[in-house]
Amino acid sequence: MTPRSIFANLVRGQDGAFSTAYGPYLLNSALQPIFRNNPQAGLDIEAFEGLVRVLLDGETIAPGDFFRLVSPADMSDIDSILRTIHILNTGRLNRSRARIFVKFHPGLFRTPNEMRQEVERIKLAGHEAGLGPDRIVCEISEKSGAADDIVVAFTQHMKAIGFRVAIDDYGAGDSDLARLKRIRPDYVKFDASWVRDFLDNSAGYALLRVLVGQMLEDGIEPIFEGLEDVWQVDLCEELNVPLMQGYALARPELAPTNFNETFPESFAGFAAASTTRHAAAADYRSLPANPVSPARTPLSRPARTFGRRHSNGA
Repeated sequence: MTPRSIFANLVRGQDGAFSTAYGPYLLNSALQPIFRNNPQAGLDIEAFEGLVRVLLDGETIAPGDFFRLVSPADMSDIDSILRTIHILNTGRLNRSRARIFVKFHPGLFRTPNEMRQEVERIKLAGHEAGLGPDRIVCEISEKSGAADDIVVAFTQHMKAIGFRVAIDDYGAGDSDLARLKRIRPDYVKFDASWVRDFLDNSAGYALLRVLVGQMLEDGIEPIFEGLEDVWQVDLCEELNVPLMQGYALARPELAPTNFNETFPESFAGFAAASTTRHAAAADYRSLPANPVSPARTPLSRPARTFGRRHSNGA
């Protein structure tokens, strides 16, 4: 795979959605919403995460199985083109402020020049999609194996240009707050299985309460992903977790998606968001230190039915 242009390997369907091909594989773009919790305005889509869906002769292939088949020489190009289709498909939604989270693997780039070229590709994709750098979030996994110095330098460089940066899979491996203070990302996505385990008991809940509060004080917005049950969403709201993602809220959908119809853009939510950001770091201190076990806590409000929709992109 040798794209001389980031648009060289794009495929545009009749519905307007962008995909790409790698040999016999068709790589589609799925988007999953990340919701902001605004106490005054309810849940509103803050961003989307770009996810790949792989087809071979019409049959779905697990992404992990696909990536094991990709030649190492092609991995950086695949990484780049997937970011491109996610950015372009987010732009097709014509939402005025939703961001797109795209995976980024700094270790794939061997020289500073390669990194600069890739940054220019991201900027170009954003320009074509009508998304400024502030609406593109480069997501680096804690499991990527990249050295701290590389991640710090990458984060500083991307933020200086205007992009945002997220650390993914926090809670896995050697995650710690001191490292986050050094990297200074805009967002931290907590490892999904770690969150579910810790929400399920009082001691874990208390630890999450401390971590969320510390991150908010440091100007980092935590994101809890992998939320599969409404009680988990309720506990996140009690913790003042500002951003949430998971099947309990919305499943991924293949681009072009139905999210504009199911979750219309809320400008009331946008107005409330700035107030929420300033208040969240102080509010967490008033939360109860020893919550009731979530398994025994009845829902304090009717269950959200909108999170139970099934889509063609699940």
